[in-house]
Amino acid sequence: MDLSTIPVFVLCGGIGTRIKEDTEFKPKPMVPIGDHPILWHILKYYSQFGMRKFILCTGFKSEVIKSYFINYASLNSDFSVNLKSNNIQVHSIDHHEDWDVTVTYTGETNMTGSRIKQAISKYLGNAKDFAVTYGDGLCNADLEGEFSFHHHHGKIGTVLGVTAQSRFGELVVEGTRVQRFAEKPEFSQNWINGGFFFFKAEFATYLSADEQCILEQAPLSKLAADGQLQIYQHRDFWACMDTQRDRDYLTKLWLSGDAPWQGKNLFLKRNEPSAIGA
Repeated sequence: MDLSTIPVFVLCGGIGTRIKEDTEFKPKPMVPIGDHPILWHILKYYSQFGMRKFILCTGFKSEVIKSYFINYASLNSDFSVNLKSNNIQVHSIDHHEDWDVTVTYTGETNMTGSRIKQAISKYLGNAKDFAVTYGDGLCNADLEGEFSFHHHHGKIGTVLGVTAQSRFGELVVEGTRVQRFAEKPEFSQNWINGGFFFFKAEFATYLSADEQCILEQAPLSKLAADGQLQIYQHRDFWACMDTQRDRDYLTKLWLSGDAPWQGKNLFLKRNEPSAIGA
């Protein structure tokens, strides 16, 4: 299945107060895991499935993300600069990223739903489906399998369901249909929101550009209540960089040379148990 035309909207506007030692001068998605920001790891992961169109929904310290991508070639290649004219010549492209990256400013304090609504209003184009993710989560889920599942069940939305600590939104499910979306229950031993979504274009009607529109509240709750939200279950690696401890854990995995999100073949050898019952 060709995913190259599927735009991926990445939420990059949050402040990241629980990892403040790293986010005082940079947005959370730019906090490094090894020698690359976590945002790079996320885009790199999507690109393994052929997705290369990324729309970054920025807010806090937006200029840091803009500068990173404007200067990406020179940061990752040999270059010469004439200091008088400021003309820069990149001698060779010493990286493999064939990405189309759009950086859009979606407000300093706008919530997640507002950011997505603004971005898709300008950059969804004629796409019938689009992906959404956060700028701080990594996994080794089969995103091609998730999109195929999304395409075949015919509902508006699909969320990657994972099992983890209860600080994330819980998904109450029956089979593969999400019955209820409950944000951050105190205790959970059930499926939670893993943050890797696919939506049909009509999901735009569930969103508002109002600053206080939170994706994880009214839009997803209504989508679930309408019977239009399905879960793609993933029982393997998933992690969110919410604290310094999380960052240290992800960095250790990356530096080991065997990070779970590093290569498709790491999980394609396994059967995802979730792509049934569509």
